[in-house]
Amino acid sequence: MIAIVDDDDDMRQALSDLLLVLGLSSSTYDRAEAFLGEYERGVFACVVTDVRMSGMSGLELLRHLRGLGDSVPVIVITSDGSPNTRRQALEGGAHAFMTKPVEDDVLLGHLQSALGR
Repeated sequence: MIAIVDDDDDMRQALSDLLLVLGLSSSTYDRAEAFLGEYERGVFACVVTDVRMSGMSGLELLRHLRGLGDSVPVIVITSDGSPNTRRQALEGGAHAFMTKPVEDDVLLGHLQSALGR
């Protein structure tokens, strides 16, 4: 199961549809707090999150998961391609950092890597 955490309805739906076409199941969340409300260690094989969201950011979510000792792969997707944001994500333990618009084949490559395929 892949968790998609993004406050943009269209982005959540597009990612969910893409994963469905690839035969991967997903659960979608409109904010990090909603995801954490249903979070159980070991349930999700990967988390795909936006950086800028209302409430907790994707980078804060990443830090929170790592603080819990969870090493679930996290793919960060954002419209903020600044070197500082990229550095924070990767140094924080993100599996991959991508800027919007996301190319399906690049995301697929990161997902396959994250899932060990």
